[in-house]
Amino acid sequence: MRKHLGIIVLGLVLLAGLAAPLVTGASQPGFYIEVLLGGLMAGVLYSLVALGFALIFKASGVFNFAQGAMVLFAALAVARLAERMPLWVAILISIVIMIVLAWIIERLVLRPLVNQEGVALLMATLGVSYFLDGFGQTVWGSDIYKIELGIAKEPVMILDQVFQGGILVNKEDFVATIAAAALVGSLALFFQKTATGRALRAVADDHQAAQSIGIPLNRIWVIVWSVAGIVALVAGVLWGSKLGVQFSLSQVALKALPVVILGGFTSVTGAIVGGLIIGVGEKMAEVFLGPVMVKAFDLAGGGIENWFAYVLALLFLLVRPQGLFGEKHIDRV
Repeated sequence: MRKHLGIIVLGLVLLAGLAAPLVTGASQPGFYIEVLLGGLMAGVLYSLVALGFALIFKASGVFNFAQGAMVLFAALAVARLAERMPLWVAILISIVIMIVLAWIIERLVLRPLVNQEGVALLMATLGVSYFLDGFGQTVWGSDIYKIELGIAKEPVMILDQVFQGGILVNKEDFVATIAAAALVGSLALFFQKTATGRALRAVADDHQAAQSIGIPLNRIWVIVWSVAGIVALVAGVLWGSKLGVQFSLSQVALKALPVVILGGFTSVTGAIVGGLIIGVGEKMAEVFLGPVMVKAFDLAGGGIENWFAYVLALLFLLVRPQGLFGEKHIDRV
């Protein structure tokens, strides 16, 4: 998997460097690197949201439609609590809220559906999503709220002595990327190297077989939903600081859908790599493909970032439905 990760990321860098001069007819390496860095920073945040989807899917075998609502609910909790107390206290209390929420979901929703058809769990997560949307509005309100992380939002110029014009980097995006990357890396190691991670993979392969060897399915589900809740909280804080906490924030989670399709629903590594590919791909498409399409087809331009990821995911579904790192499903009769 490490070999695949290196090849894919290296391929993205090479494609960025080769395609840009052909499209623009100029040579501005600083600008290309700036676009590439912007895509990588957005991709890490996409990976963070997609990681929540991948964890739930590994544990229950169902796509969690409630992940976007969890991101919004957690962000609302932090934003409203931070109005009355220090931010770090609000974050700690919100973590407790998300863990309690995970316990309630497991006890009231998942436990009665153990060993049921996957579509039952799918509809259950859809119901949880609508409930969290409405309940969050009832408890926290429906206005637009701010989360102030104390990080300057003004971009800074770096490497201006190396590249002509320098490279413009947003401080807030950079810090958010570092935080998201640290969390993603820590969770990947946790679920790959620990006993809980091995138990999670066993539950993902076969619920009944895992229970027969003494793995407590209910406890694993609580752990996974708690981790997914914490991931949603971090994603909600980072995106909420960037975009403001509003109910459209839950739509950001939809961008994680093509990420997990690309990387594979059952792969934590796939969520990371898929996020990087989507982030870099949409930035490159917007900057370099957009002007070509406008000129060739006399279009108004813009908006490529909104649909590029979904078109790429559709192509992967046609060619490799299991994703880059997903396991190929074989039915034996």
